[in-house]
Amino acid sequence: MIRVLLADDEGMIRSALAALLRLEDDIDVVAECADGTQAVAEAIRLEPDVCLLDLEMPGLDGVEVAARLSRSITARCVVVTRHARPGVLRRALASGVAGFLPKSRGADEVAEVIRRVAAGARYVDPEVAADALADERCPLTARELDVLRVGRRGETTGQIARTLSLAPGTVRNHVSAVLSKLGVETRQQAVLHAEEHGWI
Repeated sequence: MIRVLLADDEGMIRSALAALLRLEDDIDVVAECADGTQAVAEAIRLEPDVCLLDLEMPGLDGVEVAARLSRSITARCVVVTRHARPGVLRRALASGVAGFLPKSRGADEVAEVIRRVAAGARYVDPEVAADALADERCPLTARELDVLRVGRRGETTGQIARTLSLAPGTVRNHVSAVLSKLGVETRQQAVLHAEEHGWI
């Protein structure tokens, strides 16, 4: 029996998918979680075989949950998302995610992906994979990405500088370079752009 933890902040979707997966002879949904923080706690407590994680959740998103779990337990993680952006796929794979698929797939397909991942294979939706190969490459340096990552929740220039051990003027220079490269006007727009492309 494949023990599955399911995490999705949309209650109706979570309940419906759990009910459909429980109809499978070889799958047991052992936990249903409404956010990423709860998913981490329950996964560590229950140690399921597979964690099926929604990408867009409050607190910790599905990729962040997978990254944390990879350091704690052996459960294999599958991320599902309504908006399968290629950059997010790259971020997911870098975090050790074993499966990635859009929410448009049916419960029978999800069940099959769970089986494949539980057996040790990896699965990436073919359409998402094709898009990822064609997607634009990140024009930002590693340090510019650090500045966006540390400041993604609206931290001040001073806070970012202290976290990264940089001078505030250096942070401002990095932000200016980022805005120029991405063609946006604000740091928050740059953060959104980078998140959408899976760069941070």
